[in-house]
Amino acid sequence: MSQRRRLVLASTSPYRKELLGRLGLAFDVAAPHTDERALSGESPQDTALRLAALKAQAVRAAHRDALIIGSDQVATSAGRVLDKPGNHANAVRQLKSLSGKSADFHTAVALLDAANGSVQTAVVPCRVHFRTLDDARIQLYLDKEKPYDCAGSAKAEGLGIALIARIETEDPTSLIGLPLIALTEMLERAGMPVL
Repeated sequence: MSQRRRLVLASTSPYRKELLGRLGLAFDVAAPHTDERALSGESPQDTALRLAALKAQAVRAAHRDALIIGSDQVATSAGRVLDKPGNHANAVRQLKSLSGKSADFHTAVALLDAANGSVQTAVVPCRVHFRTLDDARIQLYLDKEKPYDCAGSAKAEGLGIALIARIETEDPTSLIGLPLIALTEMLERAGMPVL
């Protein structure tokens, strides 16, 4: 059975691309070029939702007949936003601050029907409880995986799972950056069932 609609992922994230590929649907990728800063007073959930929808809207003009997926994730711990560390020193600091503590990942997905402008959105929360991490374990992990492009500095889909004591979520793919359970429900409502 061929796909009746074009599907576009409004993201340059290799993690989101890999996750969407799991569904076996043909899709294009488009860079959304959006300002990803939080607004003053905005909650992490609201930031993630707004940015997911904004990313989908940002590529709408070039994909007028498509279903467009936007996604965003905001991670927090102890009231602080956890950005992508970008380098080794920042990742060390981030993992030291998370040792024995938890982090909340708020992952939003938006599905925009570019033809009629309707949009479906959802935020899927995920709480990650980190083990107590000593300096040697942090260094060994960072030397092996170099997760400098991941908020929280630990890739749960890789070796970072060894740093984690427990994960609480309705959808494990939300932690990686694209909640597939919510997305498959949205696609079905939009007339593109995965199965």
